[in-house]
Amino acid sequence: MRGKQYHQPLKLTAPWENNAGFGRKLRTYRNHTKIIAQPGIVMKVLRRKRIVLVMAYFLLLVLTMLNLANYKWTKEPQQCNHQMRSTTHQSRSDIRFLYRPSLAKKRQLIYVLTTWRSGSSFFGELFNQNPDVFFLYEPMWHIWQKLYPGDAVSLQGAARDMLSSLYRCDLSVFQLYNSPGGKNFTSLGLFGATLNKVVCSYPLCSAYRKEVVGMVDDKVCKKCPPQSLRLLEEECLKYNTIVIKGVRILDLNVLAPLMEDPSLDLKVIHLVRDPRAVANSRIKSRHGLIRENLQVVRSRDPKLRRIPFVDPGHKANKKDGSDYHSIGAMEVICDRTSRTLRTALNPPGWLKGKYMAVRYEDLVENPVKTLRNVYHFANLTANHDIESFALNMTSGSSSSSKPFIVSSRNATQAASAWRMVLSIQQIKQVEDYCHHAMSVLGYERVRTAGEAKDLSKSLLTHSKL
Repeated sequence: MRGKQYHQPLKLTAPWENNAGFGRKLRTYRNHTKIIAQPGIVMKVLRRKRIVLVMAYFLLLVLTMLNLANYKWTKEPQQCNHQMRSTTHQSRSDIRFLYRPSLAKKRQLIYVLTTWRSGSSFFGELFNQNPDVFFLYEPMWHIWQKLYPGDAVSLQGAARDMLSSLYRCDLSVFQLYNSPGGKNFTSLGLFGATLNKVVCSYPLCSAYRKEVVGMVDDKVCKKCPPQSLRLLEEECLKYNTIVIKGVRILDLNVLAPLMEDPSLDLKVIHLVRDPRAVANSRIKSRHGLIRENLQVVRSRDPKLRRIPFVDPGHKANKKDGSDYHSIGAMEVICDRTSRTLRTALNPPGWLKGKYMAVRYEDLVENPVKTLRNVYHFANLTANHDIESFALNMTSGSSSSSKPFIVSSRNATQAASAWRMVLSIQQIKQVEDYCHHAMSVLGYERVRTAGEAKDLSKSLLTHSKL
């Protein structure tokens, strides 16, 4: 058989067989089956895996559809019976719990838009005394102090941003205007805190009770323990009405982005006063308004032609310089007030039903009626104690000699005090700055000094608003 070669098949030895040659004897099983040699079993296993994967995918698809159905159920109005609405316990395992809209009523937000020396401290106190109101007094003061000597107009955006945070009970915004390296803000570090009924009352302090109407003694409140802003935020969240009074928003239109925000139910109460009375009060309290007067005057248009402030031949002195800034600030204030009034006379959509003008003279002439109208606009109820408080604070027998202090006084007499104090030149200066605002709000101009001093003649007419 020469030339005939035999080829023996190559024998492959599995590692688990006896003669694998790895130096150890491995255990073997009877009827051992080599899977690789039987493709039918392999295909069977793969088919089972494929079925399991398909079933898992189908189950995942079903769960996703159920999830979307539950989400849609929570977003659409449902006709639920009373028992379902009154259920107090909700299992967190129910998917609807995650998407359920908040049942809390949207907060009513009020901004008291006004200017210095317009009776705003007293007006704000009508909200400070209400047990259902979280009240903040002049929070933008911190901006003006920190960014001094910035002019008033350039600070409007920062003031609006602060309001946006405060109306959401985010008080951390105050830290932005803290001194470098200074201590963290506390409840007593806020401007006007020692006269605030929330800060000085239970549970933040035991000195007062929020439901008891009455002025806060700042000397008593200063002894209250300073609380963190976090605790004050938690207290803020308990209230359905937040009222902020401020003099540092000069123009209603600055607030337009906030009033257009659907998450904020913001209304504006515009407290106004005869500009001549405002100017007189500014002169009287000029030492307390030096910085503010300078910041406002810096916003004036330098190109405008202005009538002389004092009579020709009058020798100027330091008092005239202070009075100049006090009355000069009225130019900016009345210009911005005129912008507000033009918007109010032809209200855009974001302002309709959300603006109310209140004349200080009407407030002191008929405090109870005005209070009820204001509270109705703010969705509040005036009880007997608050009405009595308003009446007593405007019917005192004397006038206050201390500016920025709310006290019982003859408010009607104080409202017309400017007529006996201001010179005719000062009156003409203010009327020149504020003639449009006076015309809209119903304040008549005077022609002579004698007419101004004739208190038998009223200078009030009907407002055009």
